Amino acid sequence: MIGQLGIIILSFADTMMVGRCGTAELGAASFVNNMFNLVIVFSTGFSYGLTPFVGNHYGRGENASVGRVLKNALAVNAVVALGLMALMFILYLNIHRLGQPAELLPLMRPYYIVLLVSLLFVLLFNAFKQFADGITDTVTPMVILLGGNVVNIFLNWILIYGKWGMPRMGLLGAGVATLTARVLMLLCFVVVFFVAKRYRPYVQGFKDSSVNKEDFAALNKMGMPVGLQMGMETASFSLSTIMVGWLGTVALAAHQVMLTVGQLGFMMYYGMAAAVAVRASNFHGQGDMLRVRENVSAGFKIILVMAAAVSIPLLIIRNSLGFLFTDSAEVAAMVAQLVIPFVIYQFGDGLQCNYSNALRGISDVKMVMVYAFIAYFLISLPSAYLFGFVFDWGLTGIWMSFPLGLTSAGLMFRRRFLKTLEKDS
Repeated sequence: MIGQLGIIILSFADTMMVGRCGTAELGAASFVNNMFNLVIVFSTGFSYGLTPFVGNHYGRGENASVGRVLKNALAVNAVVALGLMALMFILYLNIHRLGQPAELLPLMRPYYIVLLVSLLFVLLFNAFKQFADGITDTVTPMVILLGGNVVNIFLNWILIYGKWGMPRMGLLGAGVATLTARVLMLLCFVVVFFVAKRYRPYVQGFKDSSVNKEDFAALNKMGMPVGLQMGMETASFSLSTIMVGWLGTVALAAHQVMLTVGQLGFMMYYGMAAAVAVRASNFHGQGDMLRVRENVSAGFKIILVMAAAVSIPLLIIRNSLGFLFTDSAEVAAMVAQLVIPFVIYQFGDGLQCNYSNALRGISDVKMVMVYAFIAYFLISLPSAYLFGFVFDWGLTGIWMSFPLGLTSAGLMFRRRFLKTLEKDS
């Protein structure tokens, strides 16, 4: 949970700092960040496939195999990173064709390129993080992640505003700060892996092993369904951002503010849901289906409490919420309108987080891709266009599609979980 908190703080700091540069910068950041959130969330989900493999070898004391799997995971993630970078570069070449405000393109393009370069470092860091999680070392990645966030925020202050003799770089400065922090985080983990006493048992296996087809295939088989499920959810938000851009700069700025706020709930829910996955996996392995059901149900109840804790304060301060990120009264007014659909979709977001992770815990991940496609591409995105442009509800209409997509996904995941549990009993 502390790692998730660090990510939330960084996201808030980024948005606040960029927002003080102006509405145009905030709008440009909204579009670019949402495009990259899609591939980063996919890659994070893909990396989750490493953890059970490492955990299995670790549990059996097969240290050399742990090192071998890590090497193969780094190779797989590097290949995935290069593929994603190629796709994102194609999108970059066509960014002017997506109907975004023309005045934002000069701000979007350099920021986009810097984040594009950083993708490789994100995926390689993810591989090290999931390796550490698999050997029950959650402290090391947490410390490195929090340290990277501190560096990122500090560099934001220097580069965005031109402190300590540096030129005022605005939005581009935020991108350079992010790239620098991601490079340093990866380098730090590499050094720790080869130097730290705790990791010494796995280093020799890492050095002696080679990249092989079997590990490649196994990592892809486990990681791809989870990555696609998480990616499709994020895609519904990212592709909606393209629609938001059709409404103009102010709408994009308000959209970015609420997406930043939305991470507060999502990260909390996913932190709890990840714990649900671990406990579900343990009890499922023991054949105790009753305890699986009880723990998953308890996890969802805790998430509902978290949802209330997030929603109620935002409802109270919704008219002033936007001013935390920008001086624009127009943006703040739009933000106040978006708080209502945001509060509504917290139930669905918590539901899908809990039960998608419950399915991961009992190793039933194939159908989550199908359900995610139905919920996010056949329900959420068409609804966004219908409410936003056919019904002419604008930005609020686009956001009203999110509760439909998230709740329908959650209900399908829950139904699948209960059926699988009944079959395994």
